Amino acid sequence: MTKKAFAGLFIAALAGALAFRFVRADIRPMHHDEANQAVKIGDLLERGEYRFDPQDHHGPTLCYLTLPAARAAGARTLADLDETTLRAVPALFGAGLLLLFLLFEGGISREAALAAAALAAVSPALSYYSRFYIQETLLVFFLAALLGTGWRYARTRKAGWALAAGVSAGLMLATKETSLVLLAGLAAAFAVVAGLEALPSRRGRVVAAGDAWVWRDRRVGMPAAFHVALFVIAAAAAAALFYSSFLRHPEGLVDAFRAAGASIVRGARPDVHAHPWPWYFELLAWFRAGRGPVWSEGFLLFLALAGAVSALVPDAGRKDSPRLLRFVLLFTIVTAAAYSLVPYKTPWNVLPFYFGLVLLAGSGAAALVRLARPRTLRTAVTLLLASGFAFQAFQAWRANFRAAADPSNPYVYAQTVPDFLRLVAAVERAAADSPAGKGIFIQVVAPPDETWPLPWYLRAYERVGYWTDPAGALAFAGTGEPAAVIASAGFAEEIGAALGEDYDQNYFGLRPEVPLCLFTRRAP
Repeated sequence: MTKKAFAGLFIAALAGALAFRFVRADIRPMHHDEANQAVKIGDLLERGEYRFDPQDHHGPTLCYLTLPAARAAGARTLADLDETTLRAVPALFGAGLLLLFLLFEGGISREAALAAAALAAVSPALSYYSRFYIQETLLVFFLAALLGTGWRYARTRKAGWALAAGVSAGLMLATKETSLVLLAGLAAAFAVVAGLEALPSRRGRVVAAGDAWVWRDRRVGMPAAFHVALFVIAAAAAAALFYSSFLRHPEGLVDAFRAAGASIVRGARPDVHAHPWPWYFELLAWFRAGRGPVWSEGFLLFLALAGAVSALVPDAGRKDSPRLLRFVLLFTIVTAAAYSLVPYKTPWNVLPFYFGLVLLAGSGAAALVRLARPRTLRTAVTLLLASGFAFQAFQAWRANFRAAADPSNPYVYAQTVPDFLRLVAAVERAAADSPAGKGIFIQVVAPPDETWPLPWYLRAYERVGYWTDPAGALAFAGTGEPAAVIASAGFAEEIGAALGEDYDQNYFGLRPEVPLCLFTRRAP
């Protein structure tokens, strides 16, 4: 493939990635995890303050990296923000992921890089969660940056690449504490590859002809001690700056370790998020909810398997590096096993090892085309691959636009249902009908797991109170009758009896099978 053809097709893939990630970013109601992250930026945006909270929160990079986008959009308060602005941040990193494939030059062929970029562009999983205001897309971006810059260092032995790799690792740590699993997976993969290369399969210190276990031009030794130190210092500094709120809150460093401990406890006690070990691959291979449509990323899994085989089988005509591909294969296996064995599972946690599958799949697609010798066979393989890419693109369109909040979508998980927006609209009507406007008194009476994403949708209201039991809420209501009460369905009867006939009562969905009851005061 010529450089000009590669550039044109790569730009087309990038354009597709941008379309799937940015178009109609507000089509789906805010997920409760998104709202939780969004509210955190309020203090940073309004007062320049941020403190990392280790309880049920992940790293601070998402919040800090949202600040430029919020300023660019003209937002000065939390109420000024909207879903499109927030989701633009992961969308930008999700599309930017394609550019990082260029770092693997010399490790994967030009055709493999293009195939991997195209797969990432139309990936249902990557595109869907690039439209989610959570940390996972940023984590995958920094993981890819670490792999890419690490590969560049392995080829050049330049300190600048060691520094870039260290910063990438630090940003991973500052994005999500579970990145420790990924760093351990990288270390394990490196150790295995180094061990395989140490096997007595060469004549002295000279690489034997056709020895596919090593990079063909020369054997790469261990990193220099100075470069290792540079990597570690850069990683520690990057993570420490974010967790300490850029040295304004040193206690955040201790909180980072607490967050890691909390993740271990959460993984061991998953509660409603407990799923069997093959759950991630069941989502990818074949998914159907009730009578809904069939979803399958079997095409990606098949190409990843082809890439794994091509990484292990010697091939004198290849244009990639067996070392890099085998490293990616081992990393993907180790991390997939680790994530699968932990009982706590959410579908977005598939993304880190999903990235490894994409790299392998890109190499698998290139290998299939390369090995199809007769022109007619190569044409047939190319057409089959094109149909597979088209099906992936169709599923990405369906996931992001047609079934963005539909439980039939395998990537929809505990999603706020569209009916919830009717509740928000009803509260807005109550405010419009009241002389107090946005100053109306609103009570929310629900357990914490039925509260979110209300704090996001009620962010512009001046008087909102939250209670976890009806008694406390009703006792406080005596100081000022609420214009609206949003209650858990389990509290509706008690609250309705106390409010009396002066309030209209309606039910709305929050999540599947989780309703909320809205009481609005009737006009006198």
